[in-house]
Amino acid sequence: MKLSGGVEWALHCCVVLTAATEPVPAARLARLHDVSPSYLAKQMQALSRAGLVTSVQGKTGGYALTRAASEITVLDVVHAVDGASPAFVCTEIRQRGPLGTPPQDCTKPCAIARVMTAADAAWRASLQQVSIADLVGSVEQDSGPEALPAIGAWLNPSNPGDGT
Repeated sequence: MKLSGGVEWALHCCVVLTAATEPVPAARLARLHDVSPSYLAKQMQALSRAGLVTSVQGKTGGYALTRAASEITVLDVVHAVDGASPAFVCTEIRQRGPLGTPPQDCTKPCAIARVMTAADAAWRASLQQVSIADLVGSVEQDSGPEALPAIGAWLNPSNPGDGT
């Protein structure tokens, strides 16, 4: 399985949005993460299309989570950014070449397709079990309980001297 870098950025944004008290502009999120604003805006739009964040227009506009962090899973974010297509797609290689198996004899997936499908299901099930709230808890464990409140204060658009 290979995920795009956009998944990482989107997950980080979902985590820090839990600390925000009002919608956060994509440009501010980009500055926080030191990433291109246009690149991050693309990830935020994907999250918005999937209904994970809402976009608020206007002077105090920006992005906010649409529901509790405990109700958004890592898999939800992966699907929003990279889509829900399986990591492995069988092309029936066993039917090719001079000794290929005739299509009518291929009534069930081959061993390779079965193991790859099972692996795909396993990683999706694992990501489905982890919520944004779980990630927030891990951030608090790793960085201390003051980390996210400090980020929340920085994200607040009325924060003087923040340069944005």
